[in-house]
Amino acid sequence: MRGWAVLAATVLVIACSEPGTGGAQPSQSVVATLSTANNAGFRQALAPVAFAFPRDHGAHPEFKTEWWYFTGNLSTADKRRFGYQLTLFRVAVTPEPPDSASAWATNQTFMAHFAITDVAGDGFYHDERFARGALGLAGVSATPFSAWLEDWRVSEDTGTAANGCEGCLNLRITAGNDNAAIALVLASMKPVVRHGDNGLSQKSATAGNASYYYSLTRLATEGTIHVGGQTHSVTGHSWFDHEWSTSALEDDQAGWDWFSLQLSGQVELMLFRLRARDAANADFVSGSYVAPDGRTSRLRRGDFAIEVLDSWTSPATGVAYPGRWRIRIPQHRLVLDVTPRIQRQELNAAFRYWEGAVSATGRQRDRPILGEGYVELTGYQ
Repeated sequence: MRGWAVLAATVLVIACSEPGTGGAQPSQSVVATLSTANNAGFRQALAPVAFAFPRDHGAHPEFKTEWWYFTGNLSTADKRRFGYQLTLFRVAVTPEPPDSASAWATNQTFMAHFAITDVAGDGFYHDERFARGALGLAGVSATPFSAWLEDWRVSEDTGTAANGCEGCLNLRITAGNDNAAIALVLASMKPVVRHGDNGLSQKSATAGNASYYYSLTRLATEGTIHVGGQTHSVTGHSWFDHEWSTSALEDDQAGWDWFSLQLSGQVELMLFRLRARDAANADFVSGSYVAPDGRTSRLRRGDFAIEVLDSWTSPATGVAYPGRWRIRIPQHRLVLDVTPRIQRQELNAAFRYWEGAVSATGRQRDRPILGEGYVELTGYQ
């Protein structure tokens, strides 16, 4: 779900950009783009399927859209904090591959988003790239796993052994530009989490309006971050989402709020709500609670509540976003206050959205609990 709007805008941006420039046009409308999507001929996510790894780390071109999403909170030895995002989006222009044997021929387009949050410096750096899925410019392989757009790349580290859990990966990530860059090594600490109904993540009551969605919710991370002319050695944790679908927003859905949180005690939490346009209608919500041993509890309507406590208005776009939240999950006796590391984490690019590093404080079973993670906000005007 996280990448729907960005993916839908990719074809429009690539079509409207000058060849070789990579330059984005004005931000696309999430609702207009997704509501008018032509999905004829593509497979839909209609029922749970048996995921198999490493195969399902790779691409699923029979579905229209797909994304590989990495986020993380990192810090230096002296506790200077950073957040990062690297995402590769794939969108198929047509359901059938081209007839032409030309090396230029492809029905796949790709976009990548990259961002660094410098908490101490109150800095937010972001960049984007576009490419066709031809001539080796962009692509994804499953064995060994690799996803790339030009020299922005996530690659399986085949020289080291993963810890043996299902779907686990050891990875190397390199991305950035002259102003901001990352070079990181990631190692899975917990097995794959299947969201929704054994990996079928419904986005509304309509059959087929769903995705196949799994995560690696905690990856030990170390490496370097380069910002402001300085390179910092960092450690911390990352989160990896992989999702593929042929889906669109319902007419009465305005956008979504998505949370991925890594809590003390080796607990992780994924929540989302697709916001109804009319306040009289209910939002569509779902989530996953991941216990320390990796066991996952599915969260449905009524299992959790998300309360907005504050707001922030972007000085660049004038868009008002939620700025702080309180999450309650009664069955796990959990209450969390979630706060952005810095407010200025809006990506005003091919598609405008807010995605940023957050911290969390609260109580679980009457004991203090801390956490960190990422939040994504789309469809705000």
